[in-house]
Amino acid sequence: MQLPGKHKGNDLKDLTAKILDALSAKNYSPVKPKILAKKLRIETEQYSDFRKLIRSLVQDGRIEFGRNHALRAVAPHGAIVGIYRRISSGSGYVRPKAIDGKVGPEIFVREDRAQDAATGDEVIVKLLRKPNRPDQAPSGEIVRIIERATRQFVGTYFERDGQGYVRVDGNVFAHSIFVGDPGAKGAKPDDKVVFEMLRFPSPDDRGEGVLTEIIGQRGQPGVDTLSIIRAFGIPDAFPADVLAEARDAAAAFDENDLAGREDYTNETVITIDPINARDHDDAISLTRDKRTGNWLLGVHIADVSHFVPAGSGLDREARRRGNSVYLPQRVVPMIPELISNGLASLQEGKVRYVKTAWIEYTPQLQKTHVRFAEGAICVAKRFYYEQVSEILKAEKPQALPQNIYDLLFQMRDLAMQLRAKRKKRGSLELSMPETELEFDAAGRVTGAHFVVNDISHQMIEEFMLAANEAVAEHFDRQKVAFLRRIHPAPAPTKLADFAAFARILGYKISLEKDRFALQKVLEASTGKPEQHAVHFALLRSLKQAIYSPEEEGHYALAIQDYCHFTSPIRRYPDLTVHRMLSQWLRNGKCGSAPVELTAVGEHCTHTERRAETAERELIKSRLLSYMSERIGLEVHAVITGVADYGFFAQAVEMPVEGLVHISSLVDDYFHFDESSHTLQGRKTKQRFRLGDRVHVRVSRVDLAKRQLDFRLVH
Repeated sequence: MQLPGKHKGNDLKDLTAKILDALSAKNYSPVKPKILAKKLRIETEQYSDFRKLIRSLVQDGRIEFGRNHALRAVAPHGAIVGIYRRISSGSGYVRPKAIDGKVGPEIFVREDRAQDAATGDEVIVKLLRKPNRPDQAPSGEIVRIIERATRQFVGTYFERDGQGYVRVDGNVFAHSIFVGDPGAKGAKPDDKVVFEMLRFPSPDDRGEGVLTEIIGQRGQPGVDTLSIIRAFGIPDAFPADVLAEARDAAAAFDENDLAGREDYTNETVITIDPINARDHDDAISLTRDKRTGNWLLGVHIADVSHFVPAGSGLDREARRRGNSVYLPQRVVPMIPELISNGLASLQEGKVRYVKTAWIEYTPQLQKTHVRFAEGAICVAKRFYYEQVSEILKAEKPQALPQNIYDLLFQMRDLAMQLRAKRKKRGSLELSMPETELEFDAAGRVTGAHFVVNDISHQMIEEFMLAANEAVAEHFDRQKVAFLRRIHPAPAPTKLADFAAFARILGYKISLEKDRFALQKVLEASTGKPEQHAVHFALLRSLKQAIYSPEEEGHYALAIQDYCHFTSPIRRYPDLTVHRMLSQWLRNGKCGSAPVELTAVGEHCTHTERRAETAERELIKSRLLSYMSERIGLEVHAVITGVADYGFFAQAVEMPVEGLVHISSLVDDYFHFDESSHTLQGRKTKQRFRLGDRVHVRVSRVDLAKRQLDFRLVH
């Protein structure tokens, strides 16, 4: 086959046509360039030129990279492209993708107009009818499925009429999926299994799959964790060549070899991490000049790029994973633990390689000088968040060396000043606490609590933000494309909706576009019953942060230049930034490929959201299992959402949310007022509104659908 740079233009046209035809075929499933090359029978010596053609077609907007760096055709001009979400009735909604920063209303799709789309699939939808009322969703029909979210599903195996079926976890499908002969692969009823979808279900067809793995009996230790890992397609086993490279890196590492590095091993450097942290990728040093009052902050970050060279097997696997996944009682690391929990982890008393951002501040917090270096540190003391909080409260040395004790208080002083400065520029502080499960010695869930974001957490957060911003500003000055962490400004209509919602709850907000007005609402609601509802409502009004080389700024932080630099052990975008910094430190300049960065950014944004959702779903699953043994338990709760079918309530005593269905409110007929987020009884005038406190009891737990129902206690 004739290819670019070697043969005639006609051959280039022929290959371009072949690529476009392959990607537009009805039965095409998006694949990576390498697999497409095999399908098109591209010879090995021609592959480099084939990749150049692919990049050219992407730049021209004729094809694009989808999930997992897979190639796909671009949707026709004017088509409505979005993500499909199925609801329990069988119908669903398509959330359109943003166009010029604007997101249109969700489009209702009746079950018989959804083809065989499943939740998470990217689809093209055709509008059939515009809404008659402003509060009504437009309706449409799915005309094409661009890309499947997944073909692998997890569920519970059962048999009926001599045939095998799988009841898929969650609300992905309305009915169980046929998987062939009973006992396939040795499956037994009530086993958790993995299957590959051969034919997706549609209104006329139950669908068909094939079993690929037996995870184990439902309820057995570890089965729920592995089920989540498989359901989200998270890679958990490292290839043999990657593990071999990690062992070679370990054998070659000599902590006494500091050639080309600045020696900080005599500096007072500490780490502050969660008590159950598996890896430690950031450390802090801080001094203050007695004469000028200037601060010198050192943010020391594990130099993972030293152990993971670009293009290596370790790099390939880290990029594929995108990030580490932190699940209850288990971490699925991005990089083998020999490196992530060993060579690169900044452990107490060990010499470790770092990339350091030195930031000098005046007493008024003006940055006078910023410098970057490759160095080596030896952590003097490892702290847990809880320890630091206690020390700062007690204000007593507590048998600590004086220099370390003084360092903690200096860190507190600088961090709180940085925090106040950030607030002054309009940074938004959303209080959405993380849920942490509690376990007994046997690993059984005994309860749960929200993680407290106290002063020790805030100290580290401020220093990480400072380092991330300093690195981003440096690359921006170099006028080189790099992988930014961007947070686009929200659509004005979304902010208007939030302002209307806040006013209903009694918060005065005149200019919703004014970030300081938003800030005041967040502060005023903090600590009140409606805090969760208010903060979550604003969160939903904002766009999600993503990785991209585009210069769009970070709306929530109120800064123009921002990137992720401080967690290269667990985030691949940070690793790309470290490599660029290495280039600049060694050569005084660095380069990048914007198209490649865009693809990496899209992939890492996807893997990050996958990890967050997997963690959230496993925590929810474990909590529901815990609550299933406590039917009848009464708790105080706060209403967090209201709909025409009932209201959702968040328990105060522990982080579980359940639905009080309107059918359980038997003493009256309740009317739903969408504008005020209220259910009100016609006879009794009893009202249930966002933020109200209620007394409820656990009435039902559906583990398969991951749902919990409350009943009101009168």
